[in-house]
This record gives sequence, structure tokens and C-alpha cells, in this order.
Amino acid sequence: MSKGQAKIAISQGLSVWVLEAPQGFGDADFHAHHAIQITAGLTGPLEISLEHETLTGSVLAVAADARHRFRASGLLVFIFVEPESGPGRALTANLLRGRELSPVASADILEILAPLTITFEQALGSDDLLRAGRAVVELMMPHDEAPMPDARIRRVIEHASRHIEGALSLSDMAHHLALSPSRLRHLFVEQTGLAFKTYILWLRLVRAIDIYSKGQSLTEAAHGAGFSDSAHFSRVFRRTFGLPATTLKRVVPN
Repeated sequence: MSKGQAKIAISQGLSVWVLEAPQGFGDADFHAHHAIQITAGLTGPLEISLEHETLTGSVLAVAADARHRFRASGLLVFIFVEPESGPGRALTANLLRGRELSPVASADILEILAPLTITFEQALGSDDLLRAGRAVVELMMPHDEAPMPDARIRRVIEHASRHIEGALSLSDMAHHLALSPSRLRHLFVEQTGLAFKTYILWLRLVRAIDIYSKGQSLTEAAHGAGFSDSAHFSRVFRRTFGLPATTLKRVVPN
């Protein structure tokens, strides 16, 4: 498979990837990640498939944890939104509405994203990417946001995000919240759709991608996010995004 080049920007609850993909670029395998994915094809065709459905279009949305794969070429923008965030819960309830894959009205979104077509020629930075990503999410948001997760689960997520490079124990968090481990385990799945350990693995992956995108090696990114080694990070990356981490030629932000 030919390599594409990518620039990645990450902030709390949101990440934006701009990829310059060669002809025939795409996933070899179905994969799933714990983020809502909004994908826009700026200069070429875009196709996303579930195991039972395929859609083509300029802008397509994929629900969090939905198994899918994509094929495209040209300049692509991927916007990943944390499903537990206010925007994420609103998009799940009001855009996807129970669907795993949905077309999105594209004209206004493509206009917002058009300035990103010079990402590589003009070396746009992370702020430029995040500004465009936030504008797209805001455009797609309904006026009334969906309710946030249970406050106790928000505390668990916030604590885990701050200490993701170290050991994290659900039992310790349950003690601080005056809950039994079994009750917190059930509540966490109810509110996020994932087991606690699976969610922590997702947070570690996001942190490692952030570190790697800022110029550090795969090994440094893996250790900085709490993975045992770069091989473990690479396996999780491939299982989550359908491509090996080394497939993309990194372009470090200025």
C-alpha cells in the first residue's frame, strides 16, 4: 500500500486529521474506535463500508464503536469527536439517530474545510485544523445539547485522562466515589458503552497519537501513554484504525 502523509491535531474531546491519500488508499480490515468520525473528501472520492452497508459521498459520519472501513483518494479530513462530550452526545442523538453510518449535508461543511486544502503546501498548524474541526461540529450541532454523562463517570474520565501514563484502578476510583467496584463497573458501561479497561486503552491510544504527532518516536509515544512498548501501541493502532501506525508519513506541526 502506498503511504499517505498526515497532519494530526488533538484537543480535549476532538481530533482533526488531514490526510493526503494516494489512489486506492484505505483500510485493509474492518475496525472500530470509540469516537464519532466525520469524514470529508475534499479533492477525491470517498467510500465508507460497514459489514452490511456501503455509502459514498462528500461527507459521511460513522457512529462511535461501529465496525467500518474506508477507501478514498485525494485530500481527506477526519474529525473525531469524543462520544461522552456534550457535542458527541448531541451528534449521536440528533445526527446519527441510531444509525451506524450516515450521509451528511456537505455544502457548508466543505466550505468550512476548504482552507485546509493548503495544509501541506502552507504548513498549516494544529490551531488551524482544530478551528476548522470545531466549526464543523458546531454547524452540525442541534440547538439543544444532549445531557452529559453521570457526574461520577465524568470524574472517572477526567481523572483517567490526567493520569493515563500510569496504572489506573477501577477499584481505587470506586473507593473515592463511595461506590462498590461492581456498581461503578456497571455504571461505566451504561454511560460510555465500553468496559473500563477498554476505555482506558482508547485514552492511551489517543494520548500516544498526540505525542507521536508532535515529533516524538513511536517508542516515546507508547511509553508516554502507558503502553508497555511500541509494538503494543502499533497493534492497538492497527486494530482501532485499520492501518498500521507506520502507514502514514507524519508531518510534524510547526
